[in-house]
Amino acid sequence: MKSIAHAAPAVDVQAAPKLHKRNVALDRARTFLTLVVLLHHAVIPYTYFGHTDPTSWIGFDCMVLATDSFFMAMFFFLSGLFVWPGLGNKPWLIFLRDRLLRLGLPFVICAFTVIPIAYYAIALRATPDLTFSDFWWRTMIYGPWPSGPIWFVWVLMALDLTASVLYRVSARLLEPINRLSVKGFERPSKFWLFLVVVSAAFYLPMLVHYGQNYWFELGPFSVQASRVLLYACYFFIGAGIGSANFENGLLSANGRLTERRWFWTGITLIPYCLMWVMIYIKRQIIGNPDPLPGWYLAIYGSFYVLFSASILFAILAYFLQSKAAGPTLLDRMQGDAYGMFLVHYPIVLWLQYWLFDMELPAIAKATIAFFATVALSWAATAVLRKIPGSKYVL
Repeated sequence: MKSIAHAAPAVDVQAAPKLHKRNVALDRARTFLTLVVLLHHAVIPYTYFGHTDPTSWIGFDCMVLATDSFFMAMFFFLSGLFVWPGLGNKPWLIFLRDRLLRLGLPFVICAFTVIPIAYYAIALRATPDLTFSDFWWRTMIYGPWPSGPIWFVWVLMALDLTASVLYRVSARLLEPINRLSVKGFERPSKFWLFLVVVSAAFYLPMLVHYGQNYWFELGPFSVQASRVLLYACYFFIGAGIGSANFENGLLSANGRLTERRWFWTGITLIPYCLMWVMIYIKRQIIGNPDPLPGWYLAIYGSFYVLFSASILFAILAYFLQSKAAGPTLLDRMQGDAYGMFLVHYPIVLWLQYWLFDMELPAIAKATIAFFATVALSWAATAVLRKIPGSKYVL
């Protein structure tokens, strides 16, 4: 069928950034990603390779490979979309104050409370007589002091602060990306290729140098070494898209991207399957060496980059074209999604601790862990948001 996408209107790529009204499609995509995070953590113990529970299911490995290969990069991309308008419409110090309140304060609180409570469940499995006070004190004084999923919060804050400095250097710094986004209204494949090339250029050298498992760590501040520049790429590319002409660019609801959602969904399957081929080679042919050879990491990383960019386009295309009348479940959850992300980790780890000795199949345990985590983290966030002033943070 011939395309019926509207032609891209003439736009001014030098337009000053404007604050966008709430975008239902992107709100739903962000809330969907939060649920993906909860699902990811709910099924990890029940994966076949490296499971930490007596039961496992290979289907969860398929799920974890997919989620781990895109969802945090997509979070940074969505977070970057509204940074440039925020910088253009707020005094610099007000922007920094808001970021510190929204990101810095939750990180500090969670690092001292939520994360130790979560990891106590793991420590207790290894040392049943360990008291929480002893565990907390050892974590604070001697370490290690893991950050769990809240590493995302401090890295996002660092990227926001970096963006605020770059904006003061030049408010038009991201114009080339915005020009390409405008062209992406009709030719999203060009922007996809740009995303793949740029992210590969920053990701592959770091992956080959540091490997897949090395993390930069300083107290509770940690980030996966190979991916830190990849996340920065997604963040600033998102910022470039959102810097101007948002409704007339790549993410327009009337653009060509929404027409080809099934194409992008199909494209994701190719690099995803090739990643599994590489995993087979690693385990069955080259004997799972440590460290992995550079040629292997470069090839696997290339498929990773292709998958991450493709599924980003597929998910955005789906939500941008969705005409579902609200409020949907995602709409109802949207206001609490950030709080759910912050508080869910101890809930899911303690549920898994409780399920560990139960003679249930892996699918049953993971199902219980996921739905109970969603319900309890949503309820906990709703209670926390009733505290005066908490809605400015959560």
